[in-house]
Amino acid sequence: MADTIFSIGASTSLERRGLRDRVYDLVLDMLMSSQIEPGTRLSIDAIARDLSVSPTPVREALVQLERTGLVTREAHKGYRVAPPIADGQLESLFDARLVLETGATALAAREADVLTPVLEHALDEHIAVTKRVRAAHSHGDMPVDLIREYFAVDWNFHHQIFEGTHNAFLIDMSEAISTRVHRMRQTVMTGVSDADEAVAEHRAIIEALADGPEAAAQAMRDHVEKVRERSRRDASR
Repeated sequence: MADTIFSIGASTSLERRGLRDRVYDLVLDMLMSSQIEPGTRLSIDAIARDLSVSPTPVREALVQLERTGLVTREAHKGYRVAPPIADGQLESLFDARLVLETGATALAAREADVLTPVLEHALDEHIAVTKRVRAAHSHGDMPVDLIREYFAVDWNFHHQIFEGTHNAFLIDMSEAISTRVHRMRQTVMTGVSDADEAVAEHRAIIEALADGPEAAAQAMRDHVEKVRERSRRDASR
């Protein structure tokens, strides 16, 4: 009997988490569509009606999105679409990425024989989605869900490096950084137009693993700095 009760509870929890994740993705798509101006109030009840769900998963999604910086919460006023990321915040984000990601790469590169095939698989996924992005761009149609998928496979390459450190603290930090990266991309509309460059830079990181931790860390530094330059360019448009 105890096993049955546990199974039912676990199933209910999974169903709720699945609904919350779906609502999160739908609200995220809405925010990424650029159809909503910064500062726009986000009504939990209105969003719930539009999505035909209860307010609870919407509220949970907005709490999660607040951590990314995509939305802000004001006491007694609810949630609003966050203002654009400022130049100083952009630079601070990339400074943090340089410190964390070059260090994580050097640590993970100590087990290059284990890390290399993992990154090669991540790069294959990145390349596959990049081809779809390129095809969509050539037709003048870039679906929001494809953009979200591209961001996911692009960041997964970086996440696998953090995982390769086997350091729980760094892995937690990677989650915090990833949400800010997502915020930056949504704000300055960057990260898809440079897909081919990102693929080439990720490949260079894999190749550098054969030359040791310092070379791999330098390849990551080069990549992050190049992304910084492209982000500056996009932000100034």
